Amino acid sequence: MNSIWEQLYSKNGFAAKQIAKKLVHLEVGDRIPRVTDLVAEFSMGRGTVQGALRLLENIRAVGFEARGHLGTYVVQKDMPKLLEVAGIGPLVGVMPLPYSRKYEGLATGLIAAFDEQNVRTNLAYMRGAFQRMEALKSGRYDFAIMSRMAAEQMVGEDASLNMSVLFGQGSYVSGHEVFLHDPSKKQIEAGMRVGIDYSSPDQFVLTEHECAGIDVTYYEANYMQLFELLREGVIDAAIWNQDELRLEPSVHRMPFQTTEAGKLANRISEAVLVVDGTNEEVEKRVGQLVALRVQQVQLEVEKGSRHPRY
Repeated sequence: MNSIWEQLYSKNGFAAKQIAKKLVHLEVGDRIPRVTDLVAEFSMGRGTVQGALRLLENIRAVGFEARGHLGTYVVQKDMPKLLEVAGIGPLVGVMPLPYSRKYEGLATGLIAAFDEQNVRTNLAYMRGAFQRMEALKSGRYDFAIMSRMAAEQMVGEDASLNMSVLFGQGSYVSGHEVFLHDPSKKQIEAGMRVGIDYSSPDQFVLTEHECAGIDVTYYEANYMQLFELLREGVIDAAIWNQDELRLEPSVHRMPFQTTEAGKLANRISEAVLVVDGTNEEVEKRVGQLVALRVQQVQLEVEKGSRHPRY
């Protein structure tokens, strides 16, 4: 008997690949399109479509049951095999570097929730929401994770982008605060050197709002350097999130002093999954993700009751 791949290189195999792309979105119990509809959609002969459906059954990618005038229904589905036949590889997403337990939990939650929906997924890690968005738009990744504030700003500038999944308050960061080198200081003051990361819309927007009207000097650095610069006294202040694993008692912290920065911090705390809305295939697969499940797994990792796996 011919191998699966030998069968798929046949005329019926090519048709099976096209039809498999439709069937991946059906669940067991769903009715499949009529042969007549598949013939019209793919411009194939009736015999070719019927042969393709038989081939998918023969290789056990999917099982069908004819129910007379009611149509034909899916009664068995091997999602990994069906995806392989359809030529659909795993989704590849990009998110922040998992330097905090919060991000480790988010990465673990994404992988677990997609796995439970039989959606194969790989994650890559990149600092800076602007860089992640550009990588998404260039087609290097299928989705990007960022804060709601950053996503709203970028989606507002590019109508082709969609915020497909919102993960809820506190899913991106627990919150942001002002960090000061000198513990005797109670707020950011004129003359201070303030760390700012222009590649992070969250960090630099918060910094600019908190420093509004104060004569400070901005010191440009990436967020991975901010705390070292604070400890060494190279900068006097910086704004970053409360989940930073390297926080030390020697670094003084305090809440925002401006109302606007406090309001923005709430929008920044929520994680959002962004996709290119012109890619319907990715939209459909991402649409299966259960945000609540991601949150549950993330919380388990944060509490230490679940090991990170990403």
